[in-house]
Amino acid sequence: MSFIDSHCHINFHELAENITDVLAQMQQNEVLSALCVSVNLADFPQVLALACQYPNIYASVGVHPDHEAVEEPTVARLVELAQHPKIVAIGETGLDYYRLTGDLDWQRERFRNHIRASKECGKPLIIHTRSAAEDTLRIMHEEGAADIGGVMHCFTENWEVAQAALDMGFYISFSGIITFKNALQIKDVARRVPMSRMLIETDSPFLAPVPYRGKINQPAYVKHVAEEIALLRGISVAGVGLQTSENFARLFKL
Repeated sequence: MSFIDSHCHINFHELAENITDVLAQMQQNEVLSALCVSVNLADFPQVLALACQYPNIYASVGVHPDHEAVEEPTVARLVELAQHPKIVAIGETGLDYYRLTGDLDWQRERFRNHIRASKECGKPLIIHTRSAAEDTLRIMHEEGAADIGGVMHCFTENWEVAQAALDMGFYISFSGIITFKNALQIKDVARRVPMSRMLIETDSPFLAPVPYRGKINQPAYVKHVAEEIALLRGISVAGVGLQTSENFARLFKL
């Protein structure tokens, strides 16, 4: 039985300060690999350094939609940074209308730049959407995101949004939120997404699953996401781990 954490932030200080233990916990819990996801260009060197230092860590390059007053990623800059072989994706990118309000045209333009860079360098997208599903899907259509594909990470939307993303060739990734008792909508989506298009993640250090809810999350805990999906679908945990690991390798061309 083995698992892959398709989205984490082990470069954040909560985990980076104890990286040796984080990696040891991964090994003890049969988490074979993890994708450390970039959220801004200033910290990208740390993300890449982790991926270069550890064979089972991969990385992405991108700027999170709620990071204001940071270096704005041009298409050319993203494509340049994505050339490193340990960079397997562009993102995380997308739209977030929950944390920010007002004129968010800059956020939408940033999203478009990520999609364009993804298509140019041939590496899939990691998309974050919160309280912005309609605009997220619209921009994905307008920019031809279906031509490159990717993953809707930490999915919290309804089945209609999932289906629209699936129709564009995207994968759906579930986080520790799926273990929360009141996450009924997400549980419903997890029952319906084809197993061949599903990923699991921690989004650590955030969103620790039950039984660690409220504590610092880490990649080792991704197995609890797999356990919940197995329970929801009436299949084995090992089967969830195997299928999502195969999906990870297929999506990120490993």
